[in-house]
Amino acid sequence: MRIRTARRSDLPLLQDIECAAGEPFRALGMSAIADDDPPPLDLLDDYRRSGRAWVVAGPDDRPLGYLIADPVDGAAHIEQVSVHPSAARRGLGSTLIDHLAGWARERHLGALTLTTFSHVPWNAPYYARLGFRTLGDDELGDGLRKIRAEEAEHGLDRWPRVCMRREIPDAGTGPHLSGTERRR
Repeated sequence: MRIRTARRSDLPLLQDIECAAGEPFRALGMSAIADDDPPPLDLLDDYRRSGRAWVVAGPDDRPLGYLIADPVDGAAHIEQVSVHPSAARRGLGSTLIDHLAGWARERHLGALTLTTFSHVPWNAPYYARLGFRTLGDDELGDGLRKIRAEEAEHGLDRWPRVCMRREIPDAGTGPHLSGTERRR
């Protein structure tokens, strides 16, 4: 398995990964999440062209998972990280997240952030095992507040959600940067 920058030809496969990764939400009574459309190709291509879309590829170079990120509040914000269920439980998600941490460190971004469902086992509990901590409302910057407001507008607050953060040792701090629309 190797991490590489997403290619334009990968983008439809990333949509397929997103749809497949959404299916397990159905068993938790979260069919709206399972039925949610994947990110549009033009949005994925924006991430690709800006150098903020990575895939973990199998031996055949086919993507098994992907991560897209935005600079938000001086941190690298995980907009989406998804692994195809057929490749789950192999550490691919954490490998993508660690890759992002290296990218962020090079850019002097002091942390990784994300928003996620608090009670879904492969969401907040998983990220906590990877060193993320839940942020209190008083710890949210303007960018994370905007992301949470957009999520609420999209109906994601039907289920409890949290913002989480993982510090990046020796990254320093970068300029305050805002993010873009957040899907989930």
